Amino acid sequence: MKAFMDKDFLLSTETAQKLFHEVAEKMPVLDYHCHINPEEIAKDRKFDNITQVWLGGDHYKWRQMRSNGVDEYYITGDAPDREKFQKWAETLEKAIGNPLFHWSHLELQRYFGYHGVLNGDTAEEVWNLCNAKLQEDGMSVRNLIRQSGVTLICTTDDPADSLEWHKVIAEDDSFEVQVLPAWRPDKAMNIEKPDYKEYLEKLAGAAEMEITTFAQLKEALKKRMAFFDSMGCRASDHALEYVMYAPETEENLEKIFAKRMNGEAVTRDEELKFKTAFMQFVAGEYTKLGWAMQLHYGCKRDNNGIMYRQLGPDTGYDCINNYAPTSQMTDFLNALVEANSLPKTIIYSLNPNDDEAIGTVLGCFQNSDAVGKIQQGSAWWFNDHKTGMTKQMTSLANLGLLGNFIGMLTDSRSFLSYPRHEYFRRIMCELIGGWVENGEFPYDEKILTNIVKGISYNNAVRYFGFNLEEK
Repeated sequence: MKAFMDKDFLLSTETAQKLFHEVAEKMPVLDYHCHINPEEIAKDRKFDNITQVWLGGDHYKWRQMRSNGVDEYYITGDAPDREKFQKWAETLEKAIGNPLFHWSHLELQRYFGYHGVLNGDTAEEVWNLCNAKLQEDGMSVRNLIRQSGVTLICTTDDPADSLEWHKVIAEDDSFEVQVLPAWRPDKAMNIEKPDYKEYLEKLAGAAEMEITTFAQLKEALKKRMAFFDSMGCRASDHALEYVMYAPETEENLEKIFAKRMNGEAVTRDEELKFKTAFMQFVAGEYTKLGWAMQLHYGCKRDNNGIMYRQLGPDTGYDCINNYAPTSQMTDFLNALVEANSLPKTIIYSLNPNDDEAIGTVLGCFQNSDAVGKIQQGSAWWFNDHKTGMTKQMTSLANLGLLGNFIGMLTDSRSFLSYPRHEYFRRIMCELIGGWVENGEFPYDEKILTNIVKGISYNNAVRYFGFNLEEK
């Protein structure tokens, strides 16, 4: 029997162990997509206790606590932090096979030096240990980032955002890690939302211009993109309910926009036509700027109406959507090719059944503009576990070039989430090591080292064009 989560955790072969310990483990972390708060980095926040770090905003954990019958009072309610932590510890002891069990213990090992097992009986011990450690200067937000080996972070930012905290960080010579904005224009695209007009007023203020037409909206977005670009932005990100391709004339698009600005609701058909035009426009601008375009889809959000009204979005009530938009995706990408406006593009589906379809889409649009110009994104959200990561990388290897994969991201709101990169790298090395041990790929140390270094870090440095040195 192997020891619990020892140095060779998830590494069952000699080759996998060698690739991880001699190569992957030593690589820095590039977190090109996350949801952490740049203000907390700028102010170098320190946390009072482990509950603030672990349970504040982490809907992954909230879902599992609800699955364990925990009352909402101990999840998002006003229960004391110690009691919330107890309920999480009692939940964790039942989470066999769940990535949260592994992530939680990796974080306890890496940041707190705790190599035991967290459960209901050990919760008091772990609570006291973690809280004492969190009072140390080395556990401030910036120092957590440093000790995690992070070189660059891309946050998620609305076009109307002032980016004031990014500016503060950039001008602070005492912090060497780059914290860059990433462009997330969902609110500018979602014409069907009840608060769309109110949002455009905010965007107009940021762009210092009037927005009463679709043409003006595009001009405002161009102005804000120029600002984001000046702040180091290299990537956009889109949460798409649907991948759409419904082309329409400029004249009719202006009519659709005017209808919405007059306070009328748009039809589903009008919504899809507007969003198609919106995405075609921004993709063309990304091409000019050299930005990468990230497309996230396959999620059905806010499914529990009562709890959504009580807690709002991103609180643990989302699920996988059984939606395979291969035809729409290829038509959309093809329209961009025809217009010479296809940027580097990363495609993420929340539905793991889409892996093979995405793998075939990639090959239709690769060219010499960039190595691996069209990427399948890392196993995302409900798929960032051992099975999901292995499946995604196996599919990508079967249908494309795994060696060009840009690897892992945290997609997290927590400053303790960076061991997810270690988790990913262990799974990656186990997969590649297994192929080598089975005689499916030669043991060529130089080639294997380049593949592992690339997926861990270097491919993303090259792909996004960050001002970083490869390792």
